[in-house]
Amino acid sequence: MASFPKIISVDDHVVEPSDVWRDRLPAKFHDVGPRIVRAPVKEMTFTGGRFATAMGAPGDDGPVADWWVYEDLYRPLTRLDTAVGYSRDEIGLEGITYERMRPGSFSLPERLADMDRNHVQSALCFPTFPRFCGQTFAEARDRELALLCVRAYNDWMVEEWCGPAAVGRLIPLGIVPLWDAGLAAAEVRRNAARGVRAVCFSEIPPHLGLPSVHSDAWDPFLRACEETRTVVAMHIGSSSRMPSTSPDAPPAVGSALTFANCCFSLADWLMSGKFDRFPGLRIMYAEGQIGWIPYILERADVVWRENRGWGGIAEKVASPPSELFARHVHGCFFDDAFGLRNLDAIGERNVLYETDYPHSDSTWPRSRQVAEEQMRHLAPETVERVVRGNAIELLGLTPEGLWAGA
Repeated sequence: MASFPKIISVDDHVVEPSDVWRDRLPAKFHDVGPRIVRAPVKEMTFTGGRFATAMGAPGDDGPVADWWVYEDLYRPLTRLDTAVGYSRDEIGLEGITYERMRPGSFSLPERLADMDRNHVQSALCFPTFPRFCGQTFAEARDRELALLCVRAYNDWMVEEWCGPAAVGRLIPLGIVPLWDAGLAAAEVRRNAARGVRAVCFSEIPPHLGLPSVHSDAWDPFLRACEETRTVVAMHIGSSSRMPSTSPDAPPAVGSALTFANCCFSLADWLMSGKFDRFPGLRIMYAEGQIGWIPYILERADVVWRENRGWGGIAEKVASPPSELFARHVHGCFFDDAFGLRNLDAIGERNVLYETDYPHSDSTWPRSRQVAEEQMRHLAPETVERVVRGNAIELLGLTPEGLWAGA
């Protein structure tokens, strides 16, 4: 295409700088709050959808990595956290240090430069150490410290990562204290007051030991999101369980099935009655792609029409699921030619574009070329809507596609 719209990516990632929590927590928490320690890697495996590591003592033999240490959690930075700039065949399961990652992964000036190189105007970034919905802090023992960590992350996200130096190009995405829906609602409102329009949530909360969306437990949180027009953003893996088939399945199996949790989650939401109770609520699925959506909507409509009596939804789901999807749900993709060929069955207003920088699946620095190749059959106004227009509307950006703050 001679002229292609500037991309607004609704799913990129940030590797948090080492000082995010150290600079924001009270002194009494410095020895137990999140901090970086450089140490060897004794073990690192990823099989059956589960990640396992073991840290060696300083001075031990073995490859060295930077580890986040928090209470008794030891989490290394890995090549999968930041893979751009490496050939696909060079990307392995290994621990790394900050010096061995692309600086745009954690440094603002370099991130903006990498966005320019990739034809990206604005980007929404999911966390790394807190994990995709802040579940790291929900698993902690010390709730006082965990709440301070959640707030510190959000303060850093708004004031620094998306602050004045980003000139509106980075769009804040908050996390919440998942262990308390009332506290979560308060954090949504605190961040909404300073212009934050998106918050992370788990695709399947029961996998984290939390209530499902079929219960009333999340109502305070959902009400806060509706009233503040805050989008509930769910990333693949935000239930800390990647889809797989067996304990010995190689990572490639889970990688091929990454959309599956989104599919299960969407069925939950469509049959939960939450969209009837909170008619202004909007949700989005990051990195789930979109090609699977038409069939699950078709099947959900059949179930709603034929089986809602014995299916337990007759009294709470008043509209066909496909209509609920059209009003409330956005799917996100970065490389899905099949989904784009079936865009009319999904809805051009219900899809968002992403680049997944700096992960191994990322289309950086070819996101524009990938989009042009896969969207060449679409009308220019449809391309404009998919690549940026829907994101502007959903996230409350300026007409120019920038975050304006409070």
